Parts: sequence; structure tokens; C-alpha cells
Amino acid sequence: MFGTKKKQRSALPEKQQLTKYYEMDGALRAYANRMALLGMTCGVFALGTLALFAYVRLQPPVVIRVDNSGEATVVGGDTVKVGTNGLMGLLKVSANGPENSPGEVEGRAVVRKFLTSYLTYTPANVERQYADALNMMTLNFRQLTMNKFREDDILGKVKADAITSSIKIRSIEPQQGMPWTFQVFAAKEVHRLNAQRIEYTEKMVCRYQMRLIYVGRSALNPTGLYLGEFWEQQMVGEKDIDLDQKSGLLDRGDEVPK
Repeated sequence: MFGTKKKQRSALPEKQQLTKYYEMDGALRAYANRMALLGMTCGVFALGTLALFAYVRLQPPVVIRVDNSGEATVVGGDTVKVGTNGLMGLLKVSANGPENSPGEVEGRAVVRKFLTSYLTYTPANVERQYADALNMMTLNFRQLTMNKFREDDILGKVKADAITSSIKIRSIEPQQGMPWTFQVFAAKEVHRLNAQRIEYTEKMVCRYQMRLIYVGRSALNPTGLYLGEFWEQQMVGEKDIDLDQKSGLLDRGDEVPK
């Protein structure tokens, strides 16, 4: 064009024969820039996801109570109120308000769960059962009970005498004039081995009085109830050292009715 001829590269001076840097590694630099942009985008997305996960985990759990008529009431946590026009806002409900205190049914459930954990055990699961029962106590009562266990060596006696305990709750009634205090009547049955390694059974009817303390609902304890006082009184009891050791609290489906 315009009468000029393109010179051969070999005819050019030495410096002009070298290729420009952007002609040699331009594709590599373009790929590197793309990867850097993609890495920065993924990093920002990961940080946002982590922040959202932390925010969700820090929110208190939503506790909903359903009464006998089927009405649902939020007693703890944050709920979203949605109306006809869409999202209306957040309804904040305090978990420690007097109107959100647990009901009598929840108190009965806590009493039943504690007695089942504390008085139903075998040498194989006594540590787990006692641990579950201790976690349901207040801090002071828990320390007192643990010190009593150490002094009397309760766990050692249970394993040495192969003690097996079971309980059948007959009634759970609240005490009049005493808030969160329940009186329980139950049949208790204990199997153990004596010094001669002979098994005998103790059957008794006991009365238990339990006082609960409400400290506020939480994720670990949705009811907010802990055991603050517990005592046992034996009313009727007998011992059986017969050769046929039968449990009076277990259902025997293989027995033929007369």
C-alpha cells in the first residue's frame, strides 16, 4: 500500500525482531484477570453467606404453645406477621413475660420426665439417667445432689449390687396454694443382690413432692422450669425373696388369663 513493501522479520534490526510482551502472554494475562475477578466474587459471596448463617444462629428459637382448643400462641422468639398486603413486620414477643409463663401441663411433663430419668435405671445406664436428671435441677440443688452421690457412693452401690429400679407413676397433682409444686404417687420396684448374691425385690408405694422454679425459657430448656426441691416418702412396701422374681410393673403378654 502506498508503494511500500512489508519487510521480512529477518531483515529488521535485532531489537525490532523481538515480539512485544503483550503479544506473547496476552492470553495468559487475560485468563489470570478473569480468575482473579471470579475469586474475588466468590470470596464476597462466601463472606455474605457466613454472615447470614451467623445472624440466623443467633436468633432465639420460636416456641409455640397449642392449647386444648387448638389455638396457637407464640410464647418465645421472633415471628413474622404476614397480612393481606404482604410482609407487615416483625412481632417481638418476650420469653420472660408473665403472660408467657409455662402452663400446668408443661409442669407435669417436667415432673414426669425427671422421675423417669431419676428412678428408672440399670447398672448399664445409671450414669446417663442420673446425668439427665441432674441437668434438670437448679445449680444449688445439683451441687447438693452430686455431693450426696459422692459421699454415699451411689453409683458404686448400684453397680456392685446390680440394682435395677423402675417406677410407674399413678398421679401427678399440683399443691394448692404453692406455685409450681406437685405431689406425685407412684409404685416403685427395686431389684438387687444381697451379700449372698441372692436377688430380692422391694415393692413400695411412694409419695414424692417436687417444687419447680421458673427461670425463663431458653434454647436449652424451652419450658424454663428446673427442679429446686425434691423429697420421697415411702408409704407401703414389701420385700420378696422368692425363687420366682417377677416384676409387678412390667406387662407380661405371655401370661394366659385364667
